[in-house]
Parts: sequence; C-alpha cells; structure tokens
Amino acid sequence: MVASETYAEFLREQLAPLGRITLRRMFGKTGVFCDGVMLGMVTDNTLYFRVDEENRETFREAEAFPPLNYAKKGQLIDLAFWRVPERLFDEPDELAIWARAALAAAHRVAAKRPAPKQPNASRQHKRA
Repeated sequence: MVASETYAEFLREQLAPLGRITLRRMFGKTGVFCDGVMLGMVTDNTLYFRVDEENRETFREAEAFPPLNYAKKGQLIDLAFWRVPERLFDEPDELAIWARAALAAAHRVAAKRPAPKQPNASRQHKRA
C-alpha cells in the first residue's frame, strides 16, 4: 500500500534537511526521492531506506526486521531497502544520519546504471 497523505507530509518535514523531498507511487508502494534520487520506499506507512554494502553497518539495527520485499512466482524477493526503526522519528539527528547514508547508497546505485541512450547525432546531420 502507498503512503497516506499525512504520512507523506510527515516524511517531507522529517527529511527536508537533505534536500527537496518528493514521493511518488511505484509498484503499489511509494518511492521517497531526494532531489530526484530514490533513497527510500514506503509501504503501509512504514519507511524503508536503501541499503548497500557501504552503509550496511549504519543500518545494523534494521536487520531485526525483514527487508522490503515482494512476491514473484510464489517466492518472496527481498529488496535493498531496510525498515527504519520507529524510535528514529523521535531522534531527528540520528534519523538524518540514516537518511544521508541511504541517500549516498542511492547515488552509488544511480551511478552504476547506464546512461539513457541519446539520439544518434550523425543521423540527424545526414539530410544536409
């Protein structure tokens, strides 16, 4: 399920120190973006942050909960998003540390993706 409007506004306020926070429905969940980069996801008004090998230690506490997942052909597929402990919403400085670590992981993931294909410029000039 997607984030409620109340929860989405709460997240925008909590994560505002990182940059421009936007939320967008994706695959029956809500993607959490900072300046266009997806650092988290929300399902059932629960926030999950992006995790990779470099920030895994920061999120060690989150290992107590199952990662965000989805069902495919009868099996659960775990995603690289771990649940943010509720206590962090009462600890804004620590929440900011986790959020920055998730944003850094999101940038690393984005950097590994191939760039979108550009139109072939040489074809455009052949008409002349």
